[in-house]
Amino acid sequence: MTAKTRYFLIGSVMVLIVGLSIGLVAFYGGMPSGLFSRDRGPAELKYLPGDAAVVAYANVRDVMSSELRQRLRKFEGVTDEGRSEFKKETGIDIETDIDHVVACMGAPAGEVKHSGLVVVSGRFDTSKIEAMALQHGGQAEQYKGKRLLVVAPHAEGDEGTRGPGMAMGFLDAGVVALGTADMVRRAVDRAAGRDNVLGNAELMRLVGDMSGESLWAVGRFDALSAQGTLPAEVSERIPPLTWFSASGRVNGGLQAVVKAEAKDEQAAENLRDIVRGFVALAKMQTSSKPGIQKMLPDVQLSGDGKEVAISFAVTNEMLDALEAARAMGAEIKKLEKDAPKQ
Repeated sequence: MTAKTRYFLIGSVMVLIVGLSIGLVAFYGGMPSGLFSRDRGPAELKYLPGDAAVVAYANVRDVMSSELRQRLRKFEGVTDEGRSEFKKETGIDIETDIDHVVACMGAPAGEVKHSGLVVVSGRFDTSKIEAMALQHGGQAEQYKGKRLLVVAPHAEGDEGTRGPGMAMGFLDAGVVALGTADMVRRAVDRAAGRDNVLGNAELMRLVGDMSGESLWAVGRFDALSAQGTLPAEVSERIPPLTWFSASGRVNGGLQAVVKAEAKDEQAAENLRDIVRGFVALAKMQTSSKPGIQKMLPDVQLSGDGKEVAISFAVTNEMLDALEAARAMGAEIKKLEKDAPKQ
């Protein structure tokens, strides 16, 4: 990635870091008052395209302040170097200035790959952001009364093909959009309430079930498969699925639920069999290692008809076991290092 686009794209990366990366993430229940209206999701959904294949949300402020995240930071030895660099360049402190993030991914269409959009709500030093963008080769423009910062397309790939121009658009007070210049301009167009995801009945049906969750993602399963998000050995074994959703919250630990809607009841039962097999295999492989068993979440399988639901929890006891194992490993390494050489 070039220096010109690094900080435009960091918003997208932040979504993954905060909540959608593979591994443990910190959730915290409870939404700011008035954020949801009539169970139709965050107000910023109006900027997302109606044909979005996947929609995701992260309550960044609650995630950053959660007890679980603080424990994970200590466990992983996280430093504030990246946070400080980002604040120095943009004037934004991710932990205190970002309230929530809404993002979407479109289904691949022909050669179009860059169809994502990230909408961030918080407090921004617009003058500093614009100065940084101009310093790195960006250009400012007005589009239907909204200020846009656009970075010219850059070379990408082994053949030196031109990637799409990236942009940041100031959509409203405390609301910015990041994505390709075309996607950001379209987000401005959608502010009037036309052709946005609020009119996608299937997606909004799933979003309506997410009220009260601090982090979630919903969408079409075929879009994930088409993007190559899942390893081939996994996607090839999964029965035909249509929709999926994932959500979670924290009250000192992590409670998460992943749901999938299969093409038919037989496909749903096949998926339940696969999940049962993985759970049984994990239990069998750790049956002789009670210490490891304490660090594994308890997976519960439910759902009927075409729906399959998998829920699990990361408890304080599990985190205690992880911290104890880490401390023991560090002590063993120290003893090995200090031991006299034979």
